Amino acid sequence: MQQKIDRSAISPDESEKLKDKLADNLQVSDGILEIRQILRHKKRFLDLLLLADEQESMINLYLERGEMFALYDQNILRTICVVTNEGDKTVELKNIATDPQYQKLGYGKKLIKFISEHYAGKYDTLLVGTGESPLTVLFYEQNGFKYSHRIKNFFTDNYDHPIYEDGKQLVDMIYLQKRLSNWP
Repeated sequence: MQQKIDRSAISPDESEKLKDKLADNLQVSDGILEIRQILRHKKRFLDLLLLADEQESMINLYLERGEMFALYDQNILRTICVVTNEGDKTVELKNIATDPQYQKLGYGKKLIKFISEHYAGKYDTLLVGTGESPLTVLFYEQNGFKYSHRIKNFFTDNYDHPIYEDGKQLVDMIYLQKRLSNWP
């Protein structure tokens, strides 16, 4: 329920506090698609997050310190992501997952475009780490990311079971980056 506020009855200090509070409840909508920032109870999205990072203990390392955004189409959740501040004017897309029945319809692309615009001007670089899966790397490249570096044996050293994508065991973490300082 939206609460109407008579701004003429609010002091300048109260007005600033109100702006901060409203900013914490970010919602962006184009009439059909809506992106909401999730501030509390992030674990309720765990099933979807596990599609992109299949070990809950790894998700727990970034979930609460990250900012979570959810993309809804006609009020139905389609895609979720978590972005963390990594310092040095860099944010990292730690997790992005689309409900399988809605994959390949552009929802992930729209959410990446949103977070790129959201963080541009505040950060210079958006990073994403992924397994060495050609289709996944291609998805990020098509969304403006370029190869940055790799972390050898990341998946074999940090996960309690082998991770497979498209029939191939993931070993190294491939990092890609997108410059935000010149966005769009």
